[in-house]
Amino acid sequence: MTTLSNRIQNLSESATIKMAKLGRELAAKGVDVINLSFGEPDFHTPEYIKDAAKKAMDDNFTYYTPVSGYPDLRKAIAAKLKNENGLDYDMSQIVVSTGAKQAIANAVLCLVNPGEEVIIPTPYWVSYSEVVKLAEGKSVFIESSAENNFKITAEQLEAVITPNSKLFMFSSPCNPTGSVYSKEELASLVKVFEKHPHVYILSDEIYEHINFVGGHESIAQFDSIKDRVVIINGFSKSYAMTGWRIGYTASNKELAAACDKIQGQITSGTCSITQRAGTAAYEGGLESVHQMRDEFQKRRDIVYNLLKEIDGVKVNLPEGAFYFFPDVTSFFGKSFNGKTINDADELSIYILEEAHVSTVGGDSFGDKKSIRMSYAAAEDKLIEAMRRIKEALGKLQ
Repeated sequence: MTTLSNRIQNLSESATIKMAKLGRELAAKGVDVINLSFGEPDFHTPEYIKDAAKKAMDDNFTYYTPVSGYPDLRKAIAAKLKNENGLDYDMSQIVVSTGAKQAIANAVLCLVNPGEEVIIPTPYWVSYSEVVKLAEGKSVFIESSAENNFKITAEQLEAVITPNSKLFMFSSPCNPTGSVYSKEELASLVKVFEKHPHVYILSDEIYEHINFVGGHESIAQFDSIKDRVVIINGFSKSYAMTGWRIGYTASNKELAAACDKIQGQITSGTCSITQRAGTAAYEGGLESVHQMRDEFQKRRDIVYNLLKEIDGVKVNLPEGAFYFFPDVTSFFGKSFNGKTINDADELSIYILEEAHVSTVGGDSFGDKKSIRMSYAAAEDKLIEAMRRIKEALGKLQ
């Protein structure tokens, strides 16, 4: 009999972390593995941000921090939301957390009661449905397709909302598909939410600056539903600060106070040094952010053209983030060296073992037909990875 709780036994391991781990284990044996499984920019954190962290240590910012974050950081976040997104929040509505993942968990655990429904368009980031499990909620999925650039319609949304619906969770730009909702597309969803005032909206905007189709559009811009929107954001992607672990929520004051309360019982305030670095990031402008975005767009175009050359891979052009999510169903049922590929997860393992490239199967993203590959790696590694993948897939008969 196990001593572990049902809660942890029902929870799945993060698929992205699992594949990165398998890749590291193979690399530890001396194999040259190219990692396209993690959503991590290969850029270094900009120098001015690191300088702020060094100064924070010299200035003895080494003590416990307020649970919701330093006031000057929360003011900088509020100013960013106003200046970049046209959104009015004050610092009492901002809660800084140890990464955007904790911000998501805070919000879901504060909103969702056991048995309540959380609507999630597929494909989705792997942790969404797992956090819903922790809250003992019920995930309700809306399937999208590459033909519609992996975006849902208002009609699809309307069809799944029930009196038991509590929350809608989505990301734009999207992980894993790179899809980006336009203002018009968001407006059509808002018309549905206006009819259902019991439904909150969690808007994951962590990739907002890695956007190749114009300015970012937040669903919080619509006044009729703004009070029910929870913005999730952070510094990891746009500022290459993945290891710093800092994210935040912007929401109504009641939910912000609740997030402060739950965080106060779990981790308390985020690292003091990281917070000083985050303040510097938002006060330092967007020059480095735009440089990284332009490089990501260049890499996207390179990988897109190489993927189109691989027979059997169906791929669309992502509008943001730094992922491709190609349909690989044409390889199901094919074999090499006595190993038959039955699904996308098995194909991902095959690519790791045969091509020594780490990707992630789509099942954990809510799509069994596809695999996710990040193009956040250096250009030469991406070109080599595509060569290896093309060669490995060509062996399947």
